[in-house]
Formats: sequence, C-alpha cells, structure tokens
Amino acid sequence: MTSFMRLGSANAYDTALRNIMNRQTSLADLQENLTAGKRVVRPSDDPTAAAQAERAITRSARIETDQRALESQKNSISQGESTLSDVTDALQSFRELAASAGNASLGAGERKSIALQLSGLRDQVLALANRKDTNGLPLFSGLGSAQTPFVGPQPLPQDYTFNGLPGQVASNEVSIPYALDGDRAFMHLPARDGVYNVSLTTVTAPAHVLTTTGVTLTNPSQVSGSAYSISISGVDTTSVPGTTTVTYDINENPNVSGPFSGSASYPSNTSANIAVTQIPGLSLSIQGAPAVGDTIAVDPRPSIFSVLDDAINAIGNAPDGNAAQQAVGQALNNVDLGMNQISSVRGQAGDLLNRADRISSNQDKRKIQVEADRSRAEDLDMVKGVSDFQNQQTGYQAALQSYAQVQKLSLFNYIS
Repeated sequence: MTSFMRLGSANAYDTALRNIMNRQTSLADLQENLTAGKRVVRPSDDPTAAAQAERAITRSARIETDQRALESQKNSISQGESTLSDVTDALQSFRELAASAGNASLGAGERKSIALQLSGLRDQVLALANRKDTNGLPLFSGLGSAQTPFVGPQPLPQDYTFNGLPGQVASNEVSIPYALDGDRAFMHLPARDGVYNVSLTTVTAPAHVLTTTGVTLTNPSQVSGSAYSISISGVDTTSVPGTTTVTYDINENPNVSGPFSGSASYPSNTSANIAVTQIPGLSLSIQGAPAVGDTIAVDPRPSIFSVLDDAINAIGNAPDGNAAQQAVGQALNNVDLGMNQISSVRGQAGDLLNRADRISSNQDKRKIQVEADRSRAEDLDMVKGVSDFQNQQTGYQAALQSYAQVQKLSLFNYIS
C-alpha cells in the first residue's frame, strides 16, 4: 500500500526560520559572554552563581575598605613611633645637658644659662607629646579625644594634666588603634613607675655636703602615693667613739600609715650612706654628712614634664654646688625612668606595626580567595567560550545555507 505524506512549504519555511533565529540568539549571547569575559552577565543567566558572585564582590569591597582604614591607622601609629623616637632624642639631650650642670666649677650664672637651654628642650618634648597625625587627631590621645592631650604647667603647684582617655584601644582581626596611650608614655603613677623627686633643705652652718640617691621601688603594692618629709633629728658622735649615729623622723602627707622613724650608724671618719627603708614600698639612701635640721622632701612626680620642670628649677636656682649635684642626680635618675616608660610604649607601637603588616598580608590572601570564588561563579572559561562560539557560528552558517536551498524546493520553481 502506497502512503503519501504532504508537507506544506510555509511550515517548513517557518521551522527553518525559527531555528535560524534561535541560533542567532545563542550566537549573540555567546558573543556577549566573550566580550564581557563572563559566563553570568545578568542574574537570569544563573541565579545561584550570580548570588555567589555578588557576595564575593561585597566581601572584596569590605576587605578593600578595611585595608584603607588599616593603612591610615598604620600611618598614625608609625608617626607616633617616630615621634617617640624624637622625644627620646630630646630627653637624651636634656640628660646630657643636665649632667654638665653638675660640674663643680660652674657658677650660679652658668647654671641659669644651662637651665634656660633645658627649658627649650622641655618645650620641645611637650610639643612632640601634643603632635597630631595627618587627620588632625592627637597621636597620644589613648582611647580617644580630639583635645590637646597634655596641658601645663598649671598654676602652682606646677603640674600637667592629661586630657585624653588613658588606655589603649584593642586590636582586632582587621584593624589596629589610631592612637597610642599618652598617659602610659608621659604620665607617671607612684606604684607603677616609682618616679619621685628628692629635694634637700640643709642647715647653712656649718656648711656640709649632703646628697641622696633616687627613689627605688621595693614593693609596689605598699606604695600609697603620698609625699614624705625626712627630718634629721639627731647626730650622735660621742656615745660610741669612732661611730656616728643618725636618727631621723619621716612624716607622710597625706598620712596613710605614718609617721615613721629610723636610725643608722657609720664610721665617723667616712661619709654617711644611710639606707632609708621605712617608707612603705620605697627606699633611698642619704649620703654625705647629715646635720640636725636637714630636711629631705620626697614627692611623687606625676609626669615626665614635672620631672623636667623640677630639674630646670633646681639647677637654675641651685645656691651652691651641693644643691646642683643633688638636682643633677635626681634629674638623671628620673629622666631615665621616664625614658623607660617611653621606650615601653614605643615597643608597643612597634608591635602594632608588625601586627598591621600581618593583618594586611592576611587580608591580601583573603582577597585572592574571594576573587577566586567570584571568578568561579561568574567568569567565562575563554577556551570553552571560543570553542562554543565557533561551533555555534558554524551551525548558524550551515542553517543559513540550508534555508537558502530549502527556499528553492518549491513546486512552482520545479514547474518553471
């Protein structure tokens, strides 16, 4: 049995034309992907991949923001560390100049001239402590304050105040502090730092030499922060032949656990070296030839600026070589203690800079990983893309040629 199948020319033409249009659309999409270098040009191409790529882009932008903030923080801390280096240099110059004032051959006028030079160095240290970063914020404001950190000297009793917030902002996985703890660097606590100034008031007749060492911390937990006055109440050279016994009384202000008293003996043909250990948590030594009526004042110094002021006033107003020697000894001891505090904070700045480098390195690695996630989600495999484009282009050209041939297969063309 013979079967007959009849196909309409219009249907064949429409089908061929539809296939051509589909191939043209696919070819245009592939061309767009190749031009953009992306497999996902719009969310409708692959919603899941588009969402993954968007999250990766957001994380990458956040990393870049954190890195810019970290760079600003690093610059501030670096400037702070450099400033502390300048402060150390200025204090070292102060120390050397103060030491020269202990020369016994110097007169009162020369000591005043040295004190004037010391004042310039004190002003330089104060200006450095109040230095600001490129954003106009203090480098040593601690936990944060836009005010000038250190103000002074205040009206008598002369001293300085810290207007920042003591402490150090904690670092986290993406940032470090903007400022260093100026309170820790330049301000002193009696129980923590043990910075005391020891000044003498000696009887004028008979003239005698008397000096003291600097104060030493022996038990910080016992330190009250009070000031002390040591009065020489007795010097006995007769009770024990060849031996001098010195007695002294210690008053405490404000009084916490005093008053105290003590005594010590030494060979009469030698200078005294009396260890005063009755002050809670502190000790010092009295050296020379104490006399009844001599008074030794032991005062806590709350800042490095106070230490510098004490040295300037004591050296500039020293009535004689003995007073100048005492002033120089105290200045050297207390400046050294202050420099230790500054060195400690400078070490913290160095640690923060090292931490910033580690954070930056970790963020760079994280950004590379995030960029890889984004690339996997939306980027086009160029080799595969070019191959697909060429295949699609070949198919499109073949479809066009086939359509052109099919157009000729018409009954009317055959009859003609």
